[in-house]
Amino acid sequence: MLDAIQWDADLIHRYDQAGPRYTSYPTAVQFHGDIGPFDLLHALRDSRKGLRPLSLYVHVPFCAHICYYCACNKVITKDRGRAQPYLQALEHEIGIIGRHLDPRQRVEQLHLGGGTPTFLSHDELRQLMARLRSHFQLLDDDSGDYSIEIDPREADWSTMGLLRELGFNRVSLGVQDLDPTVQRAINRLQSLEETRAIVEAARTLQFRSLNIDLIYGLPLQTPAHFAQTVEEVIALQPDRLSLFNYAHLPERFMPQRRISAEDLPSPTHKLAMLQGSIEQLSAAGYRYIGMDHFALPDDELAMAQEDGSLQRNFQGYTTHGHCDLIGLGVSAISQIGDLYCQNGSDLGNYQSSLASGQLATQRGLQCDVDDRLRRAVIQQLICHFELAFAPIERAFAIDFHTYFAEAWTQLQGMHRDGLIVLSPEAIRVRPGGRLLIRALCMLFDRYLTPQQRPQRYSRII
Repeated sequence: MLDAIQWDADLIHRYDQAGPRYTSYPTAVQFHGDIGPFDLLHALRDSRKGLRPLSLYVHVPFCAHICYYCACNKVITKDRGRAQPYLQALEHEIGIIGRHLDPRQRVEQLHLGGGTPTFLSHDELRQLMARLRSHFQLLDDDSGDYSIEIDPREADWSTMGLLRELGFNRVSLGVQDLDPTVQRAINRLQSLEETRAIVEAARTLQFRSLNIDLIYGLPLQTPAHFAQTVEEVIALQPDRLSLFNYAHLPERFMPQRRISAEDLPSPTHKLAMLQGSIEQLSAAGYRYIGMDHFALPDDELAMAQEDGSLQRNFQGYTTHGHCDLIGLGVSAISQIGDLYCQNGSDLGNYQSSLASGQLATQRGLQCDVDDRLRRAVIQQLICHFELAFAPIERAFAIDFHTYFAEAWTQLQGMHRDGLIVLSPEAIRVRPGGRLLIRALCMLFDRYLTPQQRPQRYSRII
């Protein structure tokens, strides 16, 4: 894995394009309105019969401040009173879902995302966790992966102490950039001292893992100043680090309309920021996991990639892909067996549905055999950068070359270009092609159309 990533400017210029991030296959773009609460309950019954372990995602949509770059499902408000009606709806949803599961199904993974989960008061966080524990078998021995997203401006030592007490052992901090000029341009003023205080609290309170998010391509960023941000973040020694490409899509995300396109860095500067960051992180001992994610060698993600057990789902890279994922809250997505389903994204409709005793499931997709096959191919490539054909052929009773004949010419082109090594038995992604893994996965996506790419997806680099 020492040669896990290699900068190849020629390959990047040839293969950089817009495409899905493949937290699922098929992607959420394919979800449709024919999936509803009955389908979810049917899938939960199968999960219960199989006593399958669980991963829970809870969406808390509220933020006190708007970040102009943000594309998340969120509600901007300073009215903390809006949390209680939402928690009541969440409790109804937790109760309905919990009644259709077996108490013996262990929750191996829990994640609170948003929005800003610590928008909730300490009492409200206690209330939410108590309700989850009353309906699901949360682990009490600190062996689960229980994580929460933190805005360092919305947390302090007492908050971190409470979260540890409630059972959280992983935290993810949003930082994005430490340059005050960039922070003003994106309306997110956050000092290094605020971030360092939460990092120190997490270390002292023995949180097991710490992740920090950065974004390159934000307005007024420069390669030199972003390199300083990366250097200061490396000094904090997070176990994991995410380096996301800012996708400017103001026609889809209203807050981004406050960002002037003239202030965005040029493509050349964006590439320089990415290349410099990769070099800095590699020199500091971080390994490239894939899809913008880096981890120290002793992190669970790095070790799972080494032993071949790494997987990917709506939570991103995970060691718990074998779990049924249950999404709770507005816009949350579940993956239970071969069913994907998503709650509605409108807060009022979500709360009114649950108030009337109905689940808020509005859309989704039931995977067929072809979906499962392509999902297995994409997952193996995106997690491990290699694919042996024989296991896929045995599992799905196909001849790989025949089944994917339409993709073969393009695969051969990628081989000639040095992105992959293509043999009769396997595909292996070369170090120079690993940054472009999405381009390879796109060859196996039967739903992707050229029209969707610039409208729906960010660019690979």
